[in-house]
Amino acid sequence: MLAITVRPGQPNSIQRDDVAPPPMTDGSVLVRALALGICGTDREIIHGDYGWAPPGEERLILGHESLGRVEDAPSDSGFARGDLVVGIVRRPDPVPCPACATGEWDMCRNGQYTERGIKHRNGYGSGQFRCEPDFLIKLDPSLGDAGVLLEPASVVAKCWEHILRIGRRSASWHPNVALITGAGPVGLLAAMMGQQLGFEMHVYDHNTDGPKPGLVRDLGATYHSGDLGTLSPDIAIECTAVTPVVLDVIGRAAASGIVCLAGVSSGGKPVQFDVGIFNRNLVLQNQVVFGSVNANRRHYRAAADALAKADKQWLARLINRRVPLSRWREAFEDRKGDIKVVLDFAA
Repeated sequence: MLAITVRPGQPNSIQRDDVAPPPMTDGSVLVRALALGICGTDREIIHGDYGWAPPGEERLILGHESLGRVEDAPSDSGFARGDLVVGIVRRPDPVPCPACATGEWDMCRNGQYTERGIKHRNGYGSGQFRCEPDFLIKLDPSLGDAGVLLEPASVVAKCWEHILRIGRRSASWHPNVALITGAGPVGLLAAMMGQQLGFEMHVYDHNTDGPKPGLVRDLGATYHSGDLGTLSPDIAIECTAVTPVVLDVIGRAAASGIVCLAGVSSGGKPVQFDVGIFNRNLVLQNQVVFGSVNANRRHYRAAADALAKADKQWLARLINRRVPLSRWREAFEDRKGDIKVVLDFAA
């Protein structure tokens, strides 16, 4: 069976390997891979900056943004041959901590969780994979290969859930304007969900041409590539992780505004920052800034519902490159203008 593997910690060790069939210990449901989404985390692992192989192994099967079709499943699993499915990435820690014990493994408090294709568990980047029924999500068949967007969609489904929960701290909070910074797949999916929720959506990105401005406008949102002027959003989801953008977003939030940081900055680029002004504004205007990453089963299901309601042609435009397995190296190239790149196992 063909798989894309790396030796974590060793830069540029990625290769296509012939590996054994997935073991039953991975789960009782056997899935034939259709597509694998590629993201920045994969590139960090390839560069040797991140990632851990399964215990006792030297190499890690890469890939956490899955899409597949069930080939075999127990009769009591809730799945049947032919179902279109996506595997959840994270697994709860074995202790478990209070969060993992209640199914909130995305909020793990002791860091002993594992993740498919990232941390101590082989990923979904192989011709077949196995998965536990409790960690598999069934998709609307009409989604087709756009179902590979479920994992990034689950991340922003969690962002929106937490924003709205925080907002309920005040009965007088009636948000209207929302800003998304970054028009990559996460930002565009966040904007799509905001549009479904009925907000006046604004999206900021540095690109002035290419597909992104059109994708935003076709949502009924406003695209910004320059100065945001006096825009003061009630809600902001920051997806660029670019320090000056992060600070600008926090600084322009409206009174009682909520800012969710969904990008992971690399650090190493100091900027001048007045903590006193930041604290003063945050306190006097009752603002909230919080970080969010990963997702649990509830968020995957919410994301699946959002994708099912979305315009399928619009979703298909987010996948701008589909790379066959025979040219797999091209899928991991970071090309200007890319939104979502997919490694096509079905081809």
